[in-house]
Amino acid sequence: MSNIHSAEVYTDGSCHTQLCVGGWAAIVFVAGEKITLSGKEENTTHNRMELLAVINATEYILEHFKTVKEIRLVSDSQYVIGLIKREAKFTSSDYTTKAGKDIRNVDLVKRLLQLTKIITIQFEKIKAHQKQTEVVNYNIEVDKRCRQIVRDAVKDSL
Repeated sequence: MSNIHSAEVYTDGSCHTQLCVGGWAAIVFVAGEKITLSGKEENTTHNRMELLAVINATEYILEHFKTVKEIRLVSDSQYVIGLIKREAKFTSSDYTTKAGKDIRNVDLVKRLLQLTKIITIQFEKIKAHQKQTEVVNYNIEVDKRCRQIVRDAVKDSL
């Protein structure tokens, strides 16, 4: 267990835009072990769910697998992948827009960028909603999981 240095993570988030209820899911692979994480949030957005999937998976690894130093993170979220590339812009503007307001999801953006200082995360963009093939695509699995969480929450609210 002590010589495990890397993990692989697949994440996704989903949100019902009218009811503002969302779900996030992540599949974590460490040393051949598959761990599925997921959750539901109220008063949220799609982008917040995408961010929470990444943050919660990373924090889980940091808490439970202290020897892991690098994560290969696969996401279909252009928003999440793009945030990493804009870190310098965010820090130079103190996370505010040109109008002087906080950028959207400032709390989660700061948290994610802080995590990238603690552990190396290799972000990899994958095409969303791919067709099932003979090759196992864990992105499809997390997509189905978080959409089911949203469907269940919508059903519960009716």
